[in-house]
Amino acid sequence: MDKRSQEERARDGLKTRREVLGAEYVDKAMAAVDDFNAEFAELLNTYCWNDIWNRPGLPRQTRSMLNLAMLSALGRSHELKLHVNGALNNGLTKEQIREVFLQVAIYCGVPAAVESFRCAREVFRERGV
Repeated sequence: MDKRSQEERARDGLKTRREVLGAEYVDKAMAAVDDFNAEFAELLNTYCWNDIWNRPGLPRQTRSMLNLAMLSALGRSHELKLHVNGALNNGLTKEQIREVFLQVAIYCGVPAAVESFRCAREVFRERGV
């Protein structure tokens, strides 16, 4: 377990979150933090983006592939688009993302893959990929 202070872990998690999802998106999300969701934002930055994403056991590309598959299986299109962007930021290619979604088609069903491919194409178009 990370012995650093919660503040240090949250700071490092926020740095990783900005690197993966993009500074513009994260800055906008952090600007929307208020009394109602402040603890949730701290939880995301500390536990998700530091304690998990910064673990040495898996490279960021692998974590991105896992997120793409899980979000596809759950049908979370908004988050999936966000993480397609993150996967590209982490160095995944269109071909690797396609392979993840082909696997999704077999293990999670064709409708999940159809939606995943649609989401990815939107992101590719927006980014000019």
